[in-house]
Amino acid sequence: MPSSPVTDEPSGTADETDEIAALHADVAALREELTRAQDRHRRALADLDNYRKRVERDGDRRAMQARQTLLREWLEAVDSVERALRLEPDDPGLTAVLEQMEAILARHGVVRLDAVGTRFDPQLHEAIAVQPDAEAQDHTVLDVARSGFAGRDGEILRPAQVVVARRAAGAG
Repeated sequence: MPSSPVTDEPSGTADETDEIAALHADVAALREELTRAQDRHRRALADLDNYRKRVERDGDRRAMQARQTLLREWLEAVDSVERALRLEPDDPGLTAVLEQMEAILARHGVVRLDAVGTRFDPQLHEAIAVQPDAEAQDHTVLDVARSGFAGRDGEILRPAQVVVARRAAGAG
């Protein structure tokens, strides 16, 4: 190859210069394409991660709903046994069944809400009657018609149906 008179380096032909420029353009285009592909890959990974989290949340929500539905149905059976015990208070078989049912509920983190003598709380209680009472404080639960229950994390499975005291007119 002939030397350039100024630099003593071989001079390339115009074709070689064009070829090198084309290669540089191809490399730049490939880098851009790689950057776009990497961006698409990162977005796809993020979308997959979001999908996994959403599926897990949906599964957890469905499991919780199924658990609550089953427990509410179980509470209806507890109510039936309690009503039977009101009719036959000395029946040892009914008492044993109720104790076993309550033990099962306790193993699943379900607790009976204490209500009699507490202040009426609309989050925990459903008032089914108001009764004048000269001795009880206003808005105090006098009686429980149907027990309320809460789950292990404090969620109310079912509010208690209660009779609430109202201060008798002229009292106190």
